[in-house]
Amino acid sequence: MNMPFDTLIDQHLDAYCEPDPARRAEAVARLWVDDGRLIDPPLQASGHAGIAGQAATLLSHFPGHRFVRTSGVDAHNGFARYGWQLRSPQGVAAVEGCDFAEIDADSGRLRRVVGFFGPMPQPPGAAAR
Repeated sequence: MNMPFDTLIDQHLDAYCEPDPARRAEAVARLWVDDGRLIDPPLQASGHAGIAGQAATLLSHFPGHRFVRTSGVDAHNGFARYGWQLRSPQGVAAVEGCDFAEIDADSGRLRRVVGFFGPMPQPPGAAAR
């Protein structure tokens, strides 16, 4: 399935907010390795059913919202990072952050995605400068 990282990431973000459970499950199975792990600050999920289920939980809290990639995809040695926003149907960002993804070398599918919410923290003492 090897595809460019930016295409893989965009399809993952689209799949995660797919409102139809069957289409979401199919996309997760296509884009993720069987034992993939999605790790966000409030939740963690493993495997296709777990990842699709975590997406359903997100959609129950943010109906109609979509993920939008807000940066390029910076990638090397099977790892990628990118910025994103979760936007309302009106285009307002409800949450933003960045993800770090590990791509399986053999299949080109996602192995692990670790998300961080909000902007990068300031270094200690930065406010005093």
